[in-house]
Amino acid sequence: MQSSVFTAVLLPVALAIVMLGMGLSLVPEDFRRITRYPRAVAVGTVCQCLVLPLLGALIALVVPMEPVMAVGLVVVAVCPGGPSSNLMTYLARGDVALSVTLTALSSIITVVTIPLFTNLALQHFLGEGAAIALPIGTTMLQIVLITLLPTAIGMAIRHRFPGPARRLEKQMGRLAGGLLALIILMLFIREAPKLPGFLAQMGLAIALLNVLAMLAGFLAGRLFRLPVAQQVCIAIEVGIQNGTLAIAITAGLLNNPDMAVPAAVYSLLMYVFGFGAVLCGRRLIPSALRA
Repeated sequence: MQSSVFTAVLLPVALAIVMLGMGLSLVPEDFRRITRYPRAVAVGTVCQCLVLPLLGALIALVVPMEPVMAVGLVVVAVCPGGPSSNLMTYLARGDVALSVTLTALSSIITVVTIPLFTNLALQHFLGEGAAIALPIGTTMLQIVLITLLPTAIGMAIRHRFPGPARRLEKQMGRLAGGLLALIILMLFIREAPKLPGFLAQMGLAIALLNVLAMLAGFLAGRLFRLPVAQQVCIAIEVGIQNGTLAIAITAGLLNNPDMAVPAAVYSLLMYVFGFGAVLCGRRLIPSALRA
């Protein structure tokens, strides 16, 4: 894959629009739930910010792949959840309020953990003498600018103008979705001859990351005896990452489009596994409620 205006300019803009849309849906109550459901929030956050990166690193070590792809896979694993996880949780009849809380909280925490874990992956898989590096301070600032700042602006608009914010949220969602679809489509059209190779090389690793992450989140929820709706929520929140941010980091901040291949493949396959999680959630939650 080659860097272009799509990955260098349009992708960060699209991501900022997505995060602005998420901010338009957030209210202070979403953060007060941390004290209301501390156990569920703690379980979900630990799984998202610690268990998932370790799982991604383990898969990168076990499944044969090029070192640059291994780094890209770890970057996917250290990214927070996104609006897609909130939507899938809703469709799966999971705890949407918890999902929104975990997405917002992980988006804040990963401002710190993304550059730290990514640099560890760069050093391990590419060596200390690698020509590329991720400056921690600069990276944190850039992530804040394209994720947290738009989210905060969206929340401020929602607080000041709740009615227009609800209407604007839908418009921003459509705009961001269309722009992201265009970017991913352009990436895959340009790399069409290489696509079978990308899928052959990364398909197994991405499938393992999706399935094992969801299973880990679900089992952690069961271990701590959370309600089934919260178990389903954590499974989806841990299993569905912000692939757009991963592409922005690898193809944009690191200027290494080859490293963005895992994130691009993930951005497509996650909906397949997410749909499976939705079906499982819709089967689990009604039966649990009847019991």
